[in-house]
Amino acid sequence: MSWRLSPRAALALGALLLLAAVVAGSASGAYPITPVQLLRLLGEAITGTPGASAESLVFFNIRLPRLLLGIATGAGLGLSGALMQGLFRNPLADPGLVGVSGGAALAAAAVIVASNYWWPGLPHTLGSWSLVLMAFAGGLTVTTLIYALAQSRGATRMGLMLLAGIAVNALANAGLGWLSFLATDEQLRNLQFWLLGSLGGARWSAVALVGSIVAVAVAWGLTLARPLNAIALGEAQAALLGVPVERVKRRAVLACALAVGAVTATTGIVGFVGLIAPHWVRLVVGPDHRVVLPGAALLGAALVLAADAVARTAVQPAELPLGVLTAFIGAPMFLAMLRRFRGSA
Repeated sequence: MSWRLSPRAALALGALLLLAAVVAGSASGAYPITPVQLLRLLGEAITGTPGASAESLVFFNIRLPRLLLGIATGAGLGLSGALMQGLFRNPLADPGLVGVSGGAALAAAAVIVASNYWWPGLPHTLGSWSLVLMAFAGGLTVTTLIYALAQSRGATRMGLMLLAGIAVNALANAGLGWLSFLATDEQLRNLQFWLLGSLGGARWSAVALVGSIVAVAVAWGLTLARPLNAIALGEAQAALLGVPVERVKRRAVLACALAVGAVTATTGIVGFVGLIAPHWVRLVVGPDHRVVLPGAALLGAALVLAADAVARTAVQPAELPLGVLTAFIGAPMFLAMLRRFRGSA
């Protein structure tokens, strides 16, 4: 691409895209809401006099928590992708490399298929949160394992982390396949629905929990922009500039694990957002992480909301899995990126 946007213009464009996706997501669905109705509903919310109309009930009880969960999902995945690509110094890196998605999927499968055997009282102890909390714990546990395997002589070797991620993800997929083989028909349907990803389970309690964790992870990740710019020059050069390289690696991995773990535990696996959002931002503004990190969060949120709007309207009254749509968008983009890198190699 021969032209570049200024950082301020790129972030403004990202905010506009997110606003457009919010309006489209508010209007789309089995019960359409026009922009005029949306403005009236927002006015009622601001003045503290929400009405009892059908559109008010649909918007505030169903659509708004879904929109907010979509924003948290996209922002968490987009920022995590930018962090991993900066840390690995590879635009093809993905949050799944640190094992969060694989660990969360394996834990979710264990809850759906086998919790009656190893913890019969789990549903009564944790209620409807049992799947979310166990998936979150599974993602963080696998991330910790991969990070420990990547340690060598007091330093984190990113090559080892990549290989450990591949191996542990393969092991998690094997466990997932084994549990799928053991599952009953009903359990298999529940597991497949979770794995395909969806914002359909959005509740205000989930929005509060996931939104809080993602907000902390995003705020933490944004503070790593300057150190990641230095690491892009090489770890030795960054250390000479006074950058605490190991501390930056730990913080980046932890921020990624928190954001992706919380999102995946709630929505299931939504792939490719963390891969393509940072890459698109980098194409229009360059490699400066001070813009790539917030830009990837904004664009990731817009992508998830747009995909969810299509998922809710394409095959009404049914709903397409969100992860399927993001894969349809992301996989061709990934192949185009491979073709581009092959041409430049």
